[in-house]
Amino acid sequence: MLTTDDLRFFAAIVRATSLAAAARDLNVSPPAVTQRLRALEERLRVHLVDRSGRQLTLTDEGELLAERGRLVLEDLEDLDDAIATRRGQVRGHLRVIASLGFGRRHVAPVASQFQEDHPELKIDLILSDRLGGIPTSGWDLAVHVGELDHTASSLVMRHLAPNERWACAAPDYLHRNGTPGEPDALHAHACIALRENDEDVTLWRFGSIHGLSVGSVRIEPRLSSNDGDVVRGWALAGRGIIVRSEWDVAEDVREGRLVRVLQEFALPAAPVVALLGSRRQARAARTGRFLDALQAALDPTPWRLPRGTTGMDR
Repeated sequence: MLTTDDLRFFAAIVRATSLAAAARDLNVSPPAVTQRLRALEERLRVHLVDRSGRQLTLTDEGELLAERGRLVLEDLEDLDDAIATRRGQVRGHLRVIASLGFGRRHVAPVASQFQEDHPELKIDLILSDRLGGIPTSGWDLAVHVGELDHTASSLVMRHLAPNERWACAAPDYLHRNGTPGEPDALHAHACIALRENDEDVTLWRFGSIHGLSVGSVRIEPRLSSNDGDVVRGWALAGRGIIVRSEWDVAEDVREGRLVRVLQEFALPAAPVVALLGSRRQARAARTGRFLDALQAALDPTPWRLPRGTTGMDR
């Protein structure tokens, strides 16, 4: 007969790319994982994993056990969550994913405080620079900034905070090279691109705050990186013009380290949203309370400047 320990063990196998990775996740030796998997297969009299290739591949029986086992574990977790909620407790395991920069600055502090307030809760915070395509499993809540691809259409979404995109540069750069008056003028400027989420990052799309469409400008970046901190650092050093999220550069603009340009031509907004993979995750008390804590931390929006602030006001 299968036990919940068996199901959790096999779930770790499914999450891993190899038995060695599963051993690290379970904090045991690779031979121990191999031995336990073999014992489970012998007890069930089926092969669960094809180990002939370099990566683990589930057999049909393995796929069945993985899917049905996941449902059983989720039901048990729901039951435990419901009982804990009746006692006014928040407990269980909360898996949160977020983008690198925003996650470090705004999600990590909330996660730390929330876990301190609820010591029976375990939180895994996974930060990534590739959240354009949200993973299909292995998480309860995703905090996303910006546009989403089609895979997010089936997810439960909750708006957390507004966030614009700004074109900006250091005062020193603008003093040496002039300030662009319209998007087409960017062709004569040094532009810096952030490469993330497989987006077409060299196509900067502009509209007008008065409703007049300007269209897109194809830039030829002299510098590019997949790290937002690097791109921001280059801009602060006077190397060129960047397009960055308001949350990332608002303080620099407020302090005059960066200056907004082309303000009359609006770039596509990049709102901050929370995504939940299923109605079950949306109902979980720990998820709802963490969302409330995150929403409270972002209200009022901490990066929002008075309208009209350019960075030249100092």
